[in-house]
Amino acid sequence: MIAASGFTSSLLMVLIAFLLLIVIIAGLRYWRMWQVKKYTQFLSEAEFQQGIRTAQVVDLREAQSFTNGHILGARNLPYASLKLMYQDLRPDLPVYLYDQTKVLSVQAAKFLHQKGFQKLALLDEGYQKWDGKVKKG
Repeated sequence: MIAASGFTSSLLMVLIAFLLLIVIIAGLRYWRMWQVKKYTQFLSEAEFQQGIRTAQVVDLREAQSFTNGHILGARNLPYASLKLMYQDLRPDLPVYLYDQTKVLSVQAAKFLHQKGFQKLALLDEGYQKWDGKVKKG
């Protein structure tokens, strides 16, 4: 009976540690998103479409994904190349960023903000939920 009690207590400690780890990871994720929201707008599809004509629309996905379909008017600047090619963007104009799910967009916005870009916006649901005009090829 003592061995069973020790096992139960050890299992309980592992479960508590696991739950604590999940809470910490979730907390860090929400804190990071809160930080990004200080300098970035998260736009719905309708809001994104409304500003496309006055913004630099950047597709952060790789070239193959871009070729398979992208938002009409977007230019491809893969996230992997952003740190080398961000100077191709004008800091005085709004920059609208999107990728498949917005994970890369958040990272790109953080980088661009550090480089002095002030007018940053992300497609909130990412390209995967986009229903607007697209271009292939």
